[in-house]
Amino acid sequence: MHPRQDQTGSVIFEPIGVICTPFPEPKGTPIQSGLEPGHRGRVEVFEEYAAGLDDVEGFSHLILLYHLDRAGRWTPRVRPFLDDADHGVFATRSPLRPNPLGMTTVKLTARHGRFLEVEDVDMIDGSPLLDIKPHVPAFDHRADVRIGWIEGRLDKRPPLADDRFSK
Repeated sequence: MHPRQDQTGSVIFEPIGVICTPFPEPKGTPIQSGLEPGHRGRVEVFEEYAAGLDDVEGFSHLILLYHLDRAGRWTPRVRPFLDDADHGVFATRSPLRPNPLGMTTVKLTARHGRFLEVEDVDMIDGSPLLDIKPHVPAFDHRADVRIGWIEGRLDKRPPLADDRFSK
């Protein structure tokens, strides 16, 4: 099913699957997959989208786009895990967004039909899957980047989330 607009102009997405992880709630979930790697999960793609997985096993990593369905209400300023000061939500990776979309790069370890075994998950169990894209370093890597207020704070991060962004 394609995204569509309702009478108000809102865009409506239909999940293409579900992400299964060992994390039942936001608290205790890894903050970012690349900073807390190794956690395993499984992606179930619904039957009507299974043919879209053809050739996916040729990629070592996939980008999962999903709905942050248990995030709290959006706010324009948030206090992220890496700082004691508030920042604009668009300058953070906070789930408290106007459109609560998550994006995580995972390692694909196996495919079994419409099921994908993955590593480096950082999402809550049962998160609705919206899309899958192959990770391609030539497309996704940038050499000259600035990381704003995060500079110098990565070594001060907590490994797991608390409940500050939960409903």
